[in-house]
Amino acid sequence: MIFRQSLRRDLNSVAGVMFATLFTILVTTSLIRFLNRATSDRIASSDILPLIAFNAIGFIPVLLVLTVFLSVLMVLARAWRDSEMVIWFASGQSLTAWIRPVMMFVLPYAAVVAAVTFVLSPWANQQIAELRERFNQREDVSMVAPGQFRESTSSNRVFFVESMSPDKSTVSNVFVVQHNGPRMVVVASRGGHVKIEENGDRFLVLEDGRRYDGTWGTPEYSLMEFLRYGVRLDPKPVNTQIESVRGMATPDLLKLSSPAARGELAYRVGLPISVFVIALLAIPLSFVNPRLGSSVNLVIGVLIYFTYSNLNSVVRSWITQEKLSFGVGVWLTHVLVLGLALYMFRKRLTLPRFSFSKLVARLRGGKTA
Repeated sequence: MIFRQSLRRDLNSVAGVMFATLFTILVTTSLIRFLNRATSDRIASSDILPLIAFNAIGFIPVLLVLTVFLSVLMVLARAWRDSEMVIWFASGQSLTAWIRPVMMFVLPYAAVVAAVTFVLSPWANQQIAELRERFNQREDVSMVAPGQFRESTSSNRVFFVESMSPDKSTVSNVFVVQHNGPRMVVVASRGGHVKIEENGDRFLVLEDGRRYDGTWGTPEYSLMEFLRYGVRLDPKPVNTQIESVRGMATPDLLKLSSPAARGELAYRVGLPISVFVIALLAIPLSFVNPRLGSSVNLVIGVLIYFTYSNLNSVVRSWITQEKLSFGVGVWLTHVLVLGLALYMFRKRLTLPRFSFSKLVARLRGGKTA
């Protein structure tokens, strides 16, 4: 009992620090990436914080899996370095005796991973897709930046304004070029503003300017001078039903039989399973060889984890491309890593021969002779 409480306390302490560190790194890198996209006008600056939040939610399952793996690996590696394992083995216990307390530690984390993977992550991915769609479908006038030429989303109109008021309600020295096949329209005005009617219609009102209509490459054109020139801004409909399996709710995903849906479902099912498998692998992997140094097993463990994680993504792609069936793909990587864990248990056990029945007994909490 004292042993289990001590182990649980150490694991939870290391896991808390590990998750906080990984989460901070994730938020920092996301902030840098989204700020870079905002400066290059690929996302709206007002969407940076929501995108960081939704992106963090989507990565929580992956962070928790890595947190559990590194926590078990580091705590048990410290037991090897401090010769606690020598005392453990001298008391007649085997390495498999660590399995049950480690699995009890993993259980609540696996439950959180399952909840986030099946419920929160799809919702967060859907919100990210909607924010990107809303930005791509924004009105042309909202894309204007002072001193910069900006192309509309339809690629048939170019805007330039010299300056803009702080509230972005008025602009000065406006230049607009619009082309439709060989026809071209050029509008230049001293200023303009956005006007909203009582019924909600929006108009871009240009003041004191000229409009040139003509055909590209010919001298034929018409000139019109105006005091006020209004253009209705029809807001483009935002598609809130983004057809993406990654943003689809799990119950809706279960109703589909498409390869993309099967691949996404296999990936979601695999994340909670991977928590148990990777934690089991960390027990024999924690062995510290004094001749090789205390950090070699940590480096090897990180490499194994990222290989495992990438293989899960590869299997999802294979199922989506119909190169692999769902029934095989959902278990393939987990069986491979589980086989590696059992092999390492056999290699590290102090028993003359590896006994699979003893391992099963430890998993069930039973006693062996």
